[in-house]
Amino acid sequence: MAVLEGIESESVKFGIFAMENAQGGVVIESVEALAEHRCKIIEMFHILVNQNLLALPGIHVGDITEIHSHQQALRQCKDYLSEHFWTRPLIEADDTAEAARRLSEGKLPKTAGVVGSDYCAELYDLSIVHEGIHDLKNNLTLFLGVEKMGNEK
Repeated sequence: MAVLEGIESESVKFGIFAMENAQGGVVIESVEALAEHRCKIIEMFHILVNQNLLALPGIHVGDITEIHSHQQALRQCKDYLSEHFWTRPLIEADDTAEAARRLSEGKLPKTAGVVGSDYCAELYDLSIVHEGIHDLKNNLTLFLGVEKMGNEK
């Protein structure tokens, strides 16, 4: 995990990453990374996460042929995706922002959709095709703030 690698190598002083989501459960990559890298947990906090269906401008819901996102985001929207895209492939990406970036750069099919935040839509000039597609009304995610082991405040 890049955040913990950065902490360990001292290329960054602090890092933040998701640990668990109310619907999607534990973020396995985070657990594995914590077991592999030494760091000190300095903060734990919840953020309300809003997931949206993103696409290139001009693409509509009926045009979307496949959905890309991080497995956690796909899990958080499983009811919506099952209802609206049950015949379309759901393709896991390393993270939501990476999927959005790849779509905006033309590295995914033009008719692909991405599950991601409104910030991803803004950052990568994507349209929000359907807002608030997460299944839980209060889609809370637990984040950890970390620093290098032994840092004094």
